[in-house]
Amino acid sequence: MHERELRAFVLIADIGRMDMAAKKLGYSQPAISYHIKCLEQALRTKLLVRNPTGAQLTSEGRMILPSVRAVLMLLDNIKDVSHRAAAAAAAMPLVAGIK
Repeated sequence: MHERELRAFVLIADIGRMDMAAKKLGYSQPAISYHIKCLEQALRTKLLVRNPTGAQLTSEGRMILPSVRAVLMLLDNIKDVSHRAAAAAAAMPLVAGIK
């Protein structure tokens, strides 16, 4: 299970269309389909039902969506803290003789 798969799942759930989610994420439609297939295999459940007009969440997809959103929020927070720590470290003056 990868972050890109989770982000694809949430965006498809929000938009309801795999093609539009793919475009917004900068992926091809086959790539976004592959991300969802991989996520479904990792979770061993069907998350979306595809139809000619888009995609709809299955009951399992609706159940897991809040948890996926929470995981992505945590990942975003971790990245933010890491970037702030790196920026703070880069801003610290170097003192000769101190490692």
